[in-house]
Amino acid sequence: MQTEYPAGADDFLTILAARRNYTLRRLVAPGPDDAALRRIVEAGAQAPDHGLLRPWRFILIPQNKRHLLGDVFAAAVLARDPACGDEALATAHDKALRAPCLLVAVLCDEPGTIIPAHEKLVSLGCAIQNMLVAAQLLGFASGLASGAAMDFGGMRTLLGLDAHEQAICFIGLGTASTVKAPRVRPDVSQFLSSL
Repeated sequence: MQTEYPAGADDFLTILAARRNYTLRRLVAPGPDDAALRRIVEAGAQAPDHGLLRPWRFILIPQNKRHLLGDVFAAAVLARDPACGDEALATAHDKALRAPCLLVAVLCDEPGTIIPAHEKLVSLGCAIQNMLVAAQLLGFASGLASGAAMDFGGMRTLLGLDAHEQAICFIGLGTASTVKAPRVRPDVSQFLSSL
């Protein structure tokens, strides 16, 4: 007997399987306009949220503020390697210019809640995945990026993070400059077992 699924289920699973993670330098214009970005971020709000804490938020880095992010990237490199040279600083600064739409995912682990930090991080991960899938459904490519600069003091200052907040990763949205071949996915039997 064949299971009947709701209308659109097969289309959704096909679109989900077509999603690829792109490095931010491979994301070019056009990116989402304000209306599309709003829909993408709204998808994040559908994530599981134990305790209804919304233990995450997202910060948009608009194009006219990317130079500030570039300054932080360069300062982080210089702090790690004071002899790095101008080329390394320029490369670090240019990373801020990648992807037409750039968001920062922030984990909010407010003290005094009974929900453990790992559950809050799972909720953030679900919110991010919802956003990536929504972007795919709307015709945009996406990618995640992180690195040592995420924990740099200058990054915390630029993003206006509170003591209980942590920048987790960047989310880039745009159009893929090249089409990426699908990677080999593991068979379900490799990661699903039964007691």
